[in-house]
Amino acid sequence: MVDIVLESTIKCPGCGHQKTEVMPTDSCQYYYECESCHALLKPRHGDCCVFCSYGTVPCPPIQQGSGCCAPDP
Repeated sequence: MVDIVLESTIKCPGCGHQKTEVMPTDSCQYYYECESCHALLKPRHGDCCVFCSYGTVPCPPIQQGSGCCAPDP
């Protein structure tokens, strides 16, 4: 069994602001608003959520090896 990390630090690609957030375990987070510059982050092409694109740790389903947790945007 794989230990799942539930916290990831998101870094805004626009202003560089970083914040550690708790990732949901039952869904993906597709949007994230930077609290510093208010940019609305969306996953990069090929990633399922903002944690996989901008976080220090991928989302729980990816950590478990079960694949993407959201439908293709």
